[in-house]
Amino acid sequence: MKLTQAAHAHSDVRGSITDILEDETVEHVTLITTARGAVRGNHYHRETHQWVYVVSGCLRYAAREGDGALETGIARAGGLIMTGPNEAHALEAIEETTMVVMTRGPRGGREYESDTFRLAEPLIPGEAA
Repeated sequence: MKLTQAAHAHSDVRGSITDILEDETVEHVTLITTARGAVRGNHYHRETHQWVYVVSGCLRYAAREGDGALETGIARAGGLIMTGPNEAHALEAIEETTMVVMTRGPRGGREYESDTFRLAEPLIPGEAA
């Protein structure tokens, strides 16, 4: 898992332009709202690359590659969380949160569940989807 902060590519009196992703192929873009305290994830994808851009709110995230160490952190508005194939991940909304999830691989649209594998032991306890 990698967390970065999206930077403004251009700003002037009209506002700013932020490039969330550069040089990436994206097949699906999904807008998700999450209530405070709700948990999402606690799964991994065998083929899908995923980028979560936090539009508003705040998330706690947890990720683990294979039997590696658990990585945790906080992502606030403007944060971009990246997970790759076979990387278990979970998100918990610290406050009401809106995020855009961009994916490359089978996880999206009608294939939403085809590349999702639930964890027997959750990274973040709670109801997850």
